[in-house]
Amino acid sequence: MAGTFTFHVVSPEGDVLKEEVEFVVLPGIDGELGILPNHAPLIAALETGVITYTVNGKKKKAAISGGFVEVSENKATVLADTAEVAEAIDVERALAAKERAEKRLAQKSPDTDMKRAEYAFRRAIARLNAADGKNL
Repeated sequence: MAGTFTFHVVSPEGDVLKEEVEFVVLPGIDGELGILPNHAPLIAALETGVITYTVNGKKKKAAISGGFVEVSENKATVLADTAEVAEAIDVERALAAKERAEKRLAQKSPDTDMKRAEYAFRRAIARLNAADGKNL
């Protein structure tokens, strides 16, 4: 094994994930960020999307809704607005949220908060992609 580093994901609800990982891919606002052991210090903004991380050679996923990552001293910490590991995602609830957001976006009513509807849609898509990606 080439080495590992500590990967920690925190949301306002508390710790979501803390693992020794081999590799992490994060949804940065300017594109994907790949983190390996002994990465140079880094602070970057994240957007809504899927985190992919490797533990003992096995890929795992989590969904986040924005936030930041700090990498230093062989540790990567994500401070996310919301975060869920794939196993904790309720797929039926995520599908329902996606459908509600699609309806609000399609209405284009002056009463609809379009930014909020877009955020809800992107979050639902990220959750579905992290869960299994088959429900899109």
